[in-house]
Amino acid sequence: MPAKRFTVMIIPEGSHQVRRFSVRSTVVKGFLAATVVLALGLTGLVVDYVMTNIDRNELQRLQVENSSQREELHRLVVRLEGLRQEMVVLAQNDAKVRVMAKLSAPKGDSIAGVGGPARDDDVNRGFNEIQRRIDEVRRQIDLRRESQEEIQGILNDQRSLLAAKPFGWPVKGWLTSNFGMRRDPFNGRRKMHEGLDIAARTGTPVIATADGIVSSAKAEPGYGKVVTIDHGYGYRTIYGHNSKYHVKVGQRVRRGDRIASVGNTGRSTGSHVHYEVRLNGVPVNPHKYL
Repeated sequence: MPAKRFTVMIIPEGSHQVRRFSVRSTVVKGFLAATVVLALGLTGLVVDYVMTNIDRNELQRLQVENSSQREELHRLVVRLEGLRQEMVVLAQNDAKVRVMAKLSAPKGDSIAGVGGPARDDDVNRGFNEIQRRIDEVRRQIDLRRESQEEIQGILNDQRSLLAAKPFGWPVKGWLTSNFGMRRDPFNGRRKMHEGLDIAARTGTPVIATADGIVSSAKAEPGYGKVVTIDHGYGYRTIYGHNSKYHVKVGQRVRRGDRIASVGNTGRSTGSHVHYEVRLNGVPVNPHKYL
C-alpha cells in the first residue's frame, strides 16, 4: 500500500504564485517525534536544573543549620562546665558544713565532668550527651538541696536546743547556798538542797535563763510564789520565793525576759531566789549552766 503523502501549499501575500510541497507522512511523523523528544529533553533539563538548585539550596540550609547546632552545642558545653564548677564549689562548702555538723556525706555525691568540641558527625549525639549531663547536674542540684535542708533542720534543732538549754544567772546577787546535801536552816537536819539560793534585794528582777513556756506561776508549800518554765528537750527551771509574778501560765518567754521579782515568800530566811534546773524530771546542779 503506497505511503500517504501530505501536500503543503504556500501562498505568499500579494502574489498569485502558489508553491506546493509534497511531504511523506513518515517524514512528518519523524519530525513530530523529534519535536516531542526535544521537548521532553528540554523539560528534563529544566526540571534537573531546578531540582539541582533546590538541592543546592537545601544543602546550604542544612550546612548553616549544622553550623548553628555546633555553635549551640559549644555554648551548652561552656554553660554546663560553668554549672559543674559551681556545683563543685557548692559540694565543697556542703562537705565542710557537714563535717562541722558531724554528718555523713549524702548518697550519690559525685559530679561528672563534660567538655571538648563537637565534631560534624556527632552533633546529634553531642546534644544527647549534653542533655544527659544536664540531667546529671540537675540530680546533683537536688542532692545539694536535700543536703542543705537536712543541715538546716539539724542546725535549727541545735539552735532550738541551745535556746532551750539553761544558761546564766537568774538574778544579779550573791550565792548563799549550793546544790547538794546541807543542814536545814530551820531544823538543822541534813537534807538534799535541789537548787541554788541566790540572795538579792526584794524587787530585783528575776529573768528566764532559757526560752520556754511558763507551765506554772503560783504559790507552793515551801517555795512560796514560784514560777516554773518548761524549755523542752527535757529541761525545766524553777524560780522560788518571789514577791511578784510578771508572767502567766502558757506565756512564751525568751532567755533574759523578766518573769518575777525577788522576794521572801514561803519557807525562807531572807530575800533570795531558789533556782533549780531539772533534766527529765531529775534535779541537776545549776552550777553547770551558769
